[in-house]
Amino acid sequence: MRSSSYNLLNNAIVATGILAATTVIAGCVASGGKIDRKALVERNNPHINAVDTMASLTVGNGGFAFTADVTGLQTFPDVYAAGVPLGTMSDWGWHSYPNTDSLRFEDTLREYDFGRGRNELYSVQIKDDERKKAACDYYRVNPHRLHLGALGFEGIDVNSLSGIDQTLDMWNGVINSNFSTDGRNVSVKTAVDPEFDLVAASISDPARHAISLRLPYPTGKHSDAACDWNADSLHTTDIVLSEPGKAIVKHTLDTTSYYITLNWTGNTVAEKSGANSVVIAPDADKWSVTAQFTENLTDGSNPDAAQTIADASAYWQNFWNKGGVVDFSECTDPRAAELERRVVLSQYLLATNCAGITPPQETGLTYNSWFGKFHLEMIWWHQAQFALYGHEDLLARTLPWYAKARDNAKSIAERQGFEGVRWMKMTDPSSIEAPSSVGSFLIWQQPHLIYLAELLYRANPNDSVLKNYYPLIEETAQFMASFADRDEANGRYVLKGIIPAQETLRASETVNPPFELSYWHFGLNTAQKWRERMGLERNQQWDDVINGLSHLAAKDSLYLAAETAPQTYEDVRFTSDHMAVLAAQGVLPASPLAEPEILNNTFDWIYDNWNWDKTWGWDFPTTAMCAVRVGEPEKAINALLMDKRTNTYLPNGHNYQDDRLRCYLPGNGGLLTAVALMTAGWDGCEVENPGFPKDGTWNVKWEGIKPLP
Repeated sequence: MRSSSYNLLNNAIVATGILAATTVIAGCVASGGKIDRKALVERNNPHINAVDTMASLTVGNGGFAFTADVTGLQTFPDVYAAGVPLGTMSDWGWHSYPNTDSLRFEDTLREYDFGRGRNELYSVQIKDDERKKAACDYYRVNPHRLHLGALGFEGIDVNSLSGIDQTLDMWNGVINSNFSTDGRNVSVKTAVDPEFDLVAASISDPARHAISLRLPYPTGKHSDAACDWNADSLHTTDIVLSEPGKAIVKHTLDTTSYYITLNWTGNTVAEKSGANSVVIAPDADKWSVTAQFTENLTDGSNPDAAQTIADASAYWQNFWNKGGVVDFSECTDPRAAELERRVVLSQYLLATNCAGITPPQETGLTYNSWFGKFHLEMIWWHQAQFALYGHEDLLARTLPWYAKARDNAKSIAERQGFEGVRWMKMTDPSSIEAPSSVGSFLIWQQPHLIYLAELLYRANPNDSVLKNYYPLIEETAQFMASFADRDEANGRYVLKGIIPAQETLRASETVNPPFELSYWHFGLNTAQKWRERMGLERNQQWDDVINGLSHLAAKDSLYLAAETAPQTYEDVRFTSDHMAVLAAQGVLPASPLAEPEILNNTFDWIYDNWNWDKTWGWDFPTTAMCAVRVGEPEKAINALLMDKRTNTYLPNGHNYQDDRLRCYLPGNGGLLTAVALMTAGWDGCEVENPGFPKDGTWNVKWEGIKPLP
């Protein structure tokens, strides 16, 4: 394939082109050789020498993140707004506009008849009734994630900067920024505390520029930096404690409020500057400032900047030393260095953005997409890699959220006439289902909890994991078994009334999409394993479904996008978007519902003919994982490095999709999971590094990675 480059904003790094593919049969064992982990991480540190709005850098602790421009702070939020924005975001920082019209969630519900002998209620985007449309719009927008505040220099013009020399030191979790303005050199070290939602900056600045904390009102838009800087009348900022070197700021937006505790070296006091801005002026060339963001009032004392930087360094060195890593330095294939860069940066970005107490949003804690809400069908793509790379503790931070969401998930199942719990697609910490004419009909998020809990158990097989997650697994499996519809005429179970992972299909006409069928089989089988581990007998209803599920539907020796889509390979609607059929053996182990020869034929057709310009960032890892499992390692590498816009990885490591989604973390997570499969393989795999050709050019070393099921 001819290679081309994409002229993204500010010279973003693009993917390496596909090279000619060869067929290599592969299979997996650990690949040894001691890795110099510090050298591995440091040679992939982003190094920035110019104002590049697509190369902002982030420090964070998984549940709180601070994204900085070239000054090491958030001095130019407007300049970066259309690039990778300068977010300060958290798990807990959310806001809702006042519901002045008393709109009800019930008005988002509409009845659907999918042939189960009853009407089922789904929360959708209703457009033919003015009040119901208003309710749907309100519950999609609210709540939305807050940008908690921009901390940056005052009085510096972006055009005055020169001598920019900025590095993200991933080994220590610190951004080191150096630049000159008006002939004076400035240096800043920036870090986020691993325990507190606190950002620290150590500053050397002979010009003694003041620091401002600017507090925005939200925009409520689908995808943006979440900053309306022209709505001062809609929110208030008050300094509720003021002392030399210390202040507590209260920010109030409608019924939402939170606090920012500011500590700094020196004897100056904080002052208001405008309605929603606070300014701190230093009294020395070298000084430091910390800002802690909290839901509740603090005592006004923060860890100091030096301590925060030291704690961040210890945290990140432990992260890199403890977890799995992959070293491509001894590979001679010219694509290897770029693949290594993507892997290391993805590990860092996911740990900073996607390891909190709620599932992550697709743009993490960097800026808002889908109003800041998270998508449960994407949690596997964000977080499966944590357990595979030895960071199961980070996955274990998030999964308890499902217990909090259980009651709402049960109510969804009940109003549709199913047993157990039906996990919502698009939601927020409250677990309210966001109305969606697509998302409300998805089902492939259901088995994710079972899969992720299984990865936790495989990483740490003990009774505590079993007891914590079995009740949720049981109710998830109850829904799955009750959702499978008995087709008495053909003596089988079918899946219908759904929009599959390949979202170009319609709920009213889709029966038996291949990934969902395979995932139902895998998920229910895994749930039965958990019953046996708990000392319980296998559930007969679940076994009936497992043994009676429809086999994947094929035509002309190719698997269809759904049993009801015989036109799959003639209609572009079915050969665009996600090639979800490949996840049936890739994300999942080989399924007894599929025939290997037909699956291999299907992979070959998709690899050669898919509409690759209509794909998403996680589609490339999906293809790679299937390639590995069917013995095509060269094609796995080609897929991971395919030269397409949605497979672009920016200088900061973010997976660029388009002007709306300048970062897309499911792509990063999918990449890491694919590389885990390519190195450590899967249960029963016996060949070393099954995802890499045995032609002498891929001497890949790795440590600490676990196999997939």
